[in-house]
Amino acid sequence: MAAVDIIVGSVYGSAFLVAETLEEVLVKAGHQVELHEEAELADLDTSHFWLWVTSTTGQGELPPNLLPLFEELRETCPPMPELRYAQVTLGDSSYDHFCGAGALLTAQLDELQAVAVTDELQVDASETLDPEEPALVWLQDWMDKI
Repeated sequence: MAAVDIIVGSVYGSAFLVAETLEEVLVKAGHQVELHEEAELADLDTSHFWLWVTSTTGQGELPPNLLPLFEELRETCPPMPELRYAQVTLGDSSYDHFCGAGALLTAQLDELQAVAVTDELQVDASETLDPEEPALVWLQDWMDKI
């Protein structure tokens, strides 16, 4: 089984609840999982699978707790072609920059040559009150690729 780092960007707690729900499923499947709410690059291992779970704030921005890691990736990180990842982004389609935080992360990870094992899941708060439900379905569809 794989080592999985779940990296969470959350303001009001919804993304953290999704991350905890996904963590439970991954642990039950036998994976070694660590949840990171205030991660720094030094806390993460590129040989682990990275699962990003983030909300979107303001005008399509990253949550404040995720911003330092994002800036570290952008400013100091060398290419990471060995890194495999997946991503859940929470947003609200009634805003102009729906799931903008996910777009920022994807662009940065692409620049670092990281490899997404599946398409990003975008959860729309205008369509669902329980973001854990679509996240669980999404995880089951690709979990065997870890």
